[in-house]
Amino acid sequence: MRLADFILSNVEPILAGWEIFARSIGAGEHLDQLALRDHAGQILQATAQDMKSPQTVAERAKKSKGQDHSPENDELDGASHAHAVDRLGLGFDMLEVISEYRALRASVLQLWRDSAPDADERDVDDLTRFNESIDQSLFQAVASYAKRVDQARDMFLAILSHDLRNPLHSLGMTAHLVPLVANKPDEALACSHQITRSVSVMERMISDLLDYTRTRLGAGMPVKPAPLDLAALCSELIAEFRTAHPDCAIEYRAEGDLNGLWDADRIRQAISNLMGNAIQHGSADFPVNLSLRGEAANVFIDIHNGGEPIPLGELSKIFDPLIRGSSDERPKSNRPGSIGMGLYIAREVAKSHGGRVDVTSTVTEGTSFIICLPRTAAPKVGAPILDAEHIDKM
Repeated sequence: MRLADFILSNVEPILAGWEIFARSIGAGEHLDQLALRDHAGQILQATAQDMKSPQTVAERAKKSKGQDHSPENDELDGASHAHAVDRLGLGFDMLEVISEYRALRASVLQLWRDSAPDADERDVDDLTRFNESIDQSLFQAVASYAKRVDQARDMFLAILSHDLRNPLHSLGMTAHLVPLVANKPDEALACSHQITRSVSVMERMISDLLDYTRTRLGAGMPVKPAPLDLAALCSELIAEFRTAHPDCAIEYRAEGDLNGLWDADRIRQAISNLMGNAIQHGSADFPVNLSLRGEAANVFIDIHNGGEPIPLGELSKIFDPLIRGSSDERPKSNRPGSIGMGLYIAREVAKSHGGRVDVTSTVTEGTSFIICLPRTAAPKVGAPILDAEHIDKM
């Protein structure tokens, strides 16, 4: 059987191998079958059809230069583009996307070899066409991934610049007022409070940006685990949120053993981000619920709100600040002092403790963000980047 026909006849076992490999990658560990396989089936089908299509020497030369715009190539490029963009939204980095193609190529050729096909004088041509199609798909995927990252980075910097301008403008205006009210204690005190608030807002934004930069550079979220009673920490948080949001119904429930080795400041940051998100996007007709449940090996933190669900198209991208957008049903808006990275940072805090954050959102059940924290997992952090010691040496 020729290679193209073999691929079309064995799509399922090839996809099964693709799924197993994708799940072994960090970003794919908790994805379902549909997300793991993504556009792999379309890529396989388009690859086989491209291999079966007639090709002259001139057409092969054009293809090697990326100048072939046949229907088969357009279909392959479209599937490759969609795959790369979806993988970016799911948290796969570029090397992981490339490794999927390497594994796909090896899997197809191994399965074909194991099938013991009869020798055919066209086998070399088939292998050449197969490798050309995989290389084309890989090139399109990398190009689409890089382009989307560049677009998202420009958008992110624009949002950051816009959001920092507001507290900076307030700070400048208030500073100009200070000399004018120097002899008016009450007004001077009000100016002082306004300056403090503006500085605090900017500090939170810059802190979020540094956390984002650290994790994107591969250093991981810095954590210092120590014995922590999660119930006590959450009781304090609930009191703070009820004071800050007196019009919002906030419910709290805790059960089981809630002690473990965690970084209190980081866990507080993650829960605060998710609580703030629930209050911001939840409906006033439903309470915001914080539920803790301790099990033998893990502790689960569930932040739930009612109201409009997260659109299905955004659900898989909700944790990535460079991808998460808005829709007519759920317009993008950030809390004061936020540049839209709260969910991303919450996920990175969980990952740095060896845990994860899962999200479900439906019309009937509402929206839940669930942090799963192992009690004894070693923190997952990389080499220090941008820490105090390195900065002092710069």
